[in-house]
Amino acid sequence: MKTFITEDFLLQNKPAKKLYHEYAANMPIYDYHCHLSPQQIAGNACFSNLTQIWLYGDHYKWRGMRSNGIAEKYCTGNASDYEKFYAWAETVPYTLMNPLYHWTHLELLRYFGIKEILDPQSAKRIYDKCSSLLAGDNFRVQELLTRMNVRVVCTTDDPADSLADHIKLRASDFAVKTLPTFRPDRGMNCGEPAAFNEWLAKLEKASGVSISSYRDFLEAVKKRHDFFHEQGCRISDHGLEEPYAEDYSENEISGIFSRARSGKIPDSAEIRKFKSALMREFALMDYEKGWAMQLHFGVIRNNNTRMFKMLGPDTGFDSIGHFNLAKPLARFLDSLDSAGKLPKTILYNINPADNEILAAMLGNFQDETVPGKIQFGSGWWFLDQKDGMIRQLTALSSLGLLPRFIGMLTDSRSFLSYPRHEYFRRILCNLTGKSMADGELPADYTLIGRMIKDICYNNAEKYFGIPANPYRVKNEKLRA
Repeated sequence: MKTFITEDFLLQNKPAKKLYHEYAANMPIYDYHCHLSPQQIAGNACFSNLTQIWLYGDHYKWRGMRSNGIAEKYCTGNASDYEKFYAWAETVPYTLMNPLYHWTHLELLRYFGIKEILDPQSAKRIYDKCSSLLAGDNFRVQELLTRMNVRVVCTTDDPADSLADHIKLRASDFAVKTLPTFRPDRGMNCGEPAAFNEWLAKLEKASGVSISSYRDFLEAVKKRHDFFHEQGCRISDHGLEEPYAEDYSENEISGIFSRARSGKIPDSAEIRKFKSALMREFALMDYEKGWAMQLHFGVIRNNNTRMFKMLGPDTGFDSIGHFNLAKPLARFLDSLDSAGKLPKTILYNINPADNEILAAMLGNFQDETVPGKIQFGSGWWFLDQKDGMIRQLTALSSLGLLPRFIGMLTDSRSFLSYPRHEYFRRILCNLTGKSMADGELPADYTLIGRMIKDICYNNAEKYFGIPANPYRVKNEKLRA
């Protein structure tokens, strides 16, 4: 059966088709949040077969396969690569009405030119063709990014990481700007002293600071923050269940740190105070350097204890949570704003019930320093699908300024995920085009088209910027 992905896929009115094809389709991509491997980018990795590039590490697909009754050995276990792919092909017909069905066929079409529906009957043909193509140099990682018109990639990196691959990339001629993102979540994990102290040992080594006190800890984190900035980092990222804005004193936090450092488990109130103190310190560091701070709220992680013990985190056992959001978030942002040190901030929710809460919160803390300084982040994780995107765009346009929106990201571990930007752009154009067709917006393609282009790329470029690359400038001078 031939693919259903037509030229006008998801474009249900004439203005939408014009907006997409003439304004959105050819805009470059600024992927300001993803989980791609900088090592694979720097090494310009190649993949032996379709399973390796498409199924390894993809917990979206694993969840679908498990729901279809597929044994774990075909997801994360020791089945052969083709057996794993065939198990996915068996699952695909059952993903109808799930975004996986759309993503699967968009990716097959855009990267491999496959115009066939994936199912058990087509599995072998598709696997063989794609695996054959992947053997060619034009399917290496850097070529895949370039082909999809990616301009900037921001990976997600631990403060203790050496950033050796980013340094290598900065010294190379690779055209796609690849930048680190500062993700210090493990530094807040005082409630699990063994893991916390194991990470502190790595931080000591990376920073060159001996950490025996809370002040030492902050000094070490600050040194790594400085180092990340030198390597082009301009964004931090924080995965939080909820905002933390408890009152505390430095003496309290120093005591909590010392107890955790000695292996003692702080109580729940102390953990919240410790996280509140650190989030403020992280935000102040970001403000001083002009970074943007990303706050991802609401995930309940590692729900299945048995599978967590077997496979570890980020393997498909997280879900949407329900947490107290509005008041502590307002307190956190207000404390920074009152001090005149609120950085550019992007707020993401994973529970759609929180859409209007975040969309309304933006307007409380905007200022003249940056248009759209406080952003409502794109539909994230479980909301990274048609309904989730429409609801996020609708809430933002109703309660904020849609034309200032910095647009889509992949949040992905897969180098085949960039058609998600196309997916988002088609949905954006269809939603906007419908308002034009209904007479709710003027039939002014210059005006509306500019907004579409800005959301697709221009706003992100202005908001984050692209740091200069002194290594590349030096190399260019040497070549001259």
